[in-house]
Amino acid sequence: MTEPEEELPMIKQFRDWIQKGPSESDPERIRFFTDSIIVLDTNILLSLYEYTPAARQQVLDALRNVQPLLWLPHQVGLEFFQNRHRVITGRKKALEESQRILRNKITDAKKALREARTHTQNMLIRYAQDTEASSKLEKQISDKEINSLLGDISSTLEGQASRLREYDISVSPNGEGDAVLSQVAALFGDQIASPPNPKLTRQRVEEASLYRFPNLIPPGFKDAGKGTALASSGDFLLWEETISHMSASEVRSHLLFVSNDTKEDWYQPSGEGRSEPRPWPYLKSEMRARAGAELRFETPGTFYRGINHFLDAEIAETTYAEIDRAAVGAVPASITETAAIRTQPPPDLVAAALDAAGLGEGLVYTISNTPHRLLFLWWLIGATAQLERRVPADNEPDVLFMPATRATTQPDTSWVPGVRLHLGEWPYRSSSWIAPWFADTINALSVRDRKILQGLAAQQLVLKPSAIQVDR
Repeated sequence: MTEPEEELPMIKQFRDWIQKGPSESDPERIRFFTDSIIVLDTNILLSLYEYTPAARQQVLDALRNVQPLLWLPHQVGLEFFQNRHRVITGRKKALEESQRILRNKITDAKKALREARTHTQNMLIRYAQDTEASSKLEKQISDKEINSLLGDISSTLEGQASRLREYDISVSPNGEGDAVLSQVAALFGDQIASPPNPKLTRQRVEEASLYRFPNLIPPGFKDAGKGTALASSGDFLLWEETISHMSASEVRSHLLFVSNDTKEDWYQPSGEGRSEPRPWPYLKSEMRARAGAELRFETPGTFYRGINHFLDAEIAETTYAEIDRAAVGAVPASITETAAIRTQPPPDLVAAALDAAGLGEGLVYTISNTPHRLLFLWWLIGATAQLERRVPADNEPDVLFMPATRATTQPDTSWVPGVRLHLGEWPYRSSSWIAPWFADTINALSVRDRKILQGLAAQQLVLKPSAIQVDR
């Protein structure tokens, strides 16, 4: 009698590699919401600071539905306390920046109308010799009329911008007034891990840096070389701590891990017949082999929808939109061209990069409607850090792409020769290739800004002549 295929030893041993990624319709999924240990990654807890008060309360209420299943690894708690103030400060700065940006845009709008009037007057005189119409235009669209025209619009916008102040959640460094912190602490209660033995932590860091990372064994290998060995091993320390906890559990044999982090050291890229990335099968196999536990990954959107589905939590569609928006906006540890296209750079990093390069904030407005705005801003952030024009912020991502390369062969069919840049502003016109996003954006800027930005790109080529990455 032929043995069923799923029971054949080889199929059983390597089943994780032939299974599809997790689906919301998996029949076993309900158990992970009702009879498992649930680990929330640091980014899930920090996201609570990004939601509006109403959405935050709904999310916290939803989490209370699974409160008995929650467990906080020490590594997650440590990263949460290390980064919460940075998130709060970034939110405060973004809210403050919004009012200043609004005022600048109103000023720009008034300037644009004045320039449009002057341009039309000049055309009337130059081509129609109609000085009467030109003078009439001066009176019809005077500076006073422009100010009056934009007055009501300005008041409406400024009123809404002022209202944003009520969403500032600034707290003192010691946590006083932080309602999010107190609710998170109450949520976990005593279901938190003690600090690992320092000797054990050292052993795990050595294993990560000497064996796992060089061999690209998930998780965490994308962080290799970022800061100290200890700092770059955070994901692996979390993984080892979780495996140890599951090994000791005598109650539950399922683990649900919830995270925004879907980079390549947690998720296997699409390919080999898969249209979407999936959690690395190696992780499921390792968890089963070492802890005897079944592992499931969920992103925040699917996780909260699962709580709603299985446990009847009340989460509004607008809250799901906030959850998804915060997850998409999460900044990965490293920025490739692909990541840059879909990741909004933090306003504080943009402001710091502009200041370090000696550029005005008007540059952001100039390129606001260009298709390559995010790519360009991420490159500027990376360039100013790499060239030591500024000190990188804590947990600032590495930018892994450059706008130009010196090479005899074209790195990609979309790249253009250096002659596309202005004569006298780019030193490698006859010996370089330029990324299309850089060429298109740079040629639309003022002479001053072009020279500054092309100077940064040229210095990068001197510093890292071969550090070029083209996403295919």
